[in-house]
Amino acid sequence: MCGRYTLTVDAESIQLAFNLDSAEGWLQPRYNIAPTQQVAVISDRDPKSLSFMKWGLVPSWAKDPKIGNRMINARSETVAEKPSFRTAFKRRRCLIPADGYYEWSRQGKKKAPMYIRHCERDIFAFAGLWESWKSADGSWLNTCAILTTDANERIRPIHHRMTLILEPEDYDLWLGPRELKREEWMPLMSGPNPDQLEYYEVSTELNRPVNDNPALIEPVAGKSLI
Repeated sequence: MCGRYTLTVDAESIQLAFNLDSAEGWLQPRYNIAPTQQVAVISDRDPKSLSFMKWGLVPSWAKDPKIGNRMINARSETVAEKPSFRTAFKRRRCLIPADGYYEWSRQGKKKAPMYIRHCERDIFAFAGLWESWKSADGSWLNTCAILTTDANERIRPIHHRMTLILEPEDYDLWLGPRELKREEWMPLMSGPNPDQLEYYEVSTELNRPVNDNPALIEPVAGKSLI
């Protein structure tokens, strides 16, 4: 799964990486983006601009928006069939910009946070889904979820799942307005190759979402890059 990630670059870098007309609204680096927070999104509704949505998808039919608190990730293997995600998968796909994410590796009785980066790109995009939910007072809530897939051989030693990172050449297809055929989306579901990712251990200060500073992505002393 993916429960925390980073986006530490400035608005101009995001704009250039995704060929946007505007990245207005992105104000500061984020080193500990957590579920239920507002996150930067590039949606199929407006693929040339940056939007902001709450992380934790709330289906349009939900009775209570709190359902989104446990729907931060969607499994790529079942996303086309699961009632909570299938409509968004057909009609409301998005890119979620990032430059790294965290996963916790069990080490004996403890879990150590690892920071995972892409070896070839300073900025990349998670495959995402989004939804709009209408409350009883008529207001709208836009929410999103990040797709995950089976971990490759590089990530498997720390976790059995990993985020689904898309290749830049697949962005237009993912953000396209039509429903994708199975033979189009299935090749996207495997994620990056093992040699495209690297990781290292970071401080457990990450465990508190209120902590959001550059020290969180610094390697723990004596721990090497993997």
